[in-house]
Amino acid sequence: MDTGSMCTVERRGCVHLITITGAGEHRLGLPLISALRSAVAAVRASPGAGAIVLAAEGKYFSNGFDQAWARAVPRHLHASMSEGFRGLLADLLALPMPTVAAVTGHAAAAGCALALAHDTIVMRASRGFLYMSEVDAGIKIVDYFAELLRQKVPDAATRRDMLLAGSKMTAGEAVRRGVVDATADGSVEDVVATAVAAAEGLAARGWDGEVVAEVRKAMWPAVWGKVKDYGAEAAAARPRL
Repeated sequence: MDTGSMCTVERRGCVHLITITGAGEHRLGLPLISALRSAVAAVRASPGAGAIVLAAEGKYFSNGFDQAWARAVPRHLHASMSEGFRGLLADLLALPMPTVAAVTGHAAAAGCALALAHDTIVMRASRGFLYMSEVDAGIKIVDYFAELLRQKVPDAATRRDMLLAGSKMTAGEAVRRGVVDATADGSVEDVVATAVAAAEGLAARGWDGEVVAEVRKAMWPAVWGKVKDYGAEAAAARPRL
């Protein structure tokens, strides 16, 4: 399945693998965000989908919001990038199946937030880092990013280092600090294979998907509260005029 050439969806048994394609930085402008949301929706609608893995080709998992795209489009479209990303996070949190991020390269700012929005994170051991770049870039952090970090990063000192010191966290340090669940040696393909294996193990538990989604929302209620109105579920519930 091809979603506008920016990402692909591949079925591996009961696991659906979404891959951001290309060798670039995978900046999250509205086109890529929309492609990812379409891919997530396609997986959700696929019969027998048991778990989802998100990965990326090349050096980067995602290097954050696409500021070049934002500068090139009319100003009234700027909010659409952040609102679209809120929607993507809402779609992931509401997904009725386990979610696994295969962090195959650098994950910065919104790219780091995207990884943290998954239930399980597998990170490449030999290359890449998690990096919340806002303090270095002179950009105020948005409320739902801060809430995501507050709820998904367990240690206050680690949150301080990520947000106020702009620390670049390697895979080994991220596992030690409880931010990432596992590392994988080798190539991008090896990281993806490890993440798919983790997803297969979760899918094999045979959990009720709607229960998984509701438990996830209840675990991170403050994050869900800040993004839920932008997700596909909210759009489907709105009355049609």
